[in-house]
Amino acid sequence: MSAKQAPPPLPEPLRVPVADAHTHLDMQDGTVEDGLAKAASVGVTTVVQVGCDIKGSRWAAETAAAYENVHAAVALHPNEAPRIVHGDPDGWSRQGAREGGGDTALDDALAEIDRLAALERVRAVGETGLDYFRTGPEGMAAQERSFRAHIEIAKRHGKALVIHDREAHADVLRILAEEGAPERTVFHCYSGDAEMAEVCAAAGYYMSFAGNVTFKNAQPLRDALTVAPLELVLVETDAPFLTPAPYRGRPNAPYLIPVTLRAMAEVRGIGEDAMAEAISRNTARAFGY
Repeated sequence: MSAKQAPPPLPEPLRVPVADAHTHLDMQDGTVEDGLAKAASVGVTTVVQVGCDIKGSRWAAETAAAYENVHAAVALHPNEAPRIVHGDPDGWSRQGAREGGGDTALDDALAEIDRLAALERVRAVGETGLDYFRTGPEGMAAQERSFRAHIEIAKRHGKALVIHDREAHADVLRILAEEGAPERTVFHCYSGDAEMAEVCAAAGYYMSFAGNVTFKNAQPLRDALTVAPLELVLVETDAPFLTPAPYRGRPNAPYLIPVTLRAMAEVRGIGEDAMAEAISRNTARAFGY
């Protein structure tokens, strides 16, 4: 294993335990037990496991039912919706190549997300939203229909909504306003600037920051973190992606939350314990656990 693929070392443990607000344990190496134990050893005692498709959402719900400190979010990822409707000839997603099933297939998939969303250990509906980076104009209608349906499901079940917003800020905010956002709405891997953070703050949306807030070129994210109200700030890994500096490019996991949290505390000019206390409170409130 090259140094590039080697897991980063364990950071100094946090004194105040926190939660990883968004992770994909099913895409990480090693067992769930090991991942959770390693995280707990540095003060990351709770994780929100997020589904991106039917299979992943079922897995998230089952894993949350099996582990006290895992909470589930279930959804069709914004890039999954067009693949269900139009097919995925390249097999880019984890299901491999598949035929398109049209709107009926999307309705069936949404019905399964609705069923899972009713489960007690499922705390959120997400990640849903819009992604204009990976989906072209031909997939936008399916994405939008799916997003609106997820908003409705979250509200009907009284669950939080977890947003994936990639290069689609204006449309995501518009659709949330048109549909009426659920009481608890989380922008996962917040990617807007300070101006958008003010819009989110006014609407009471949570902003969850990932490892990319530590990247050299991420000054707009740090500016957003500076203006976001502390009671609306969360921290996440989005593991195995977005590993914080100085480990960028190596596999991410929940145990690396302290690295990002310390960087965030520095941006805010507050102590790490104060940051951790706020984040711990906020995550429990956002996900209702």
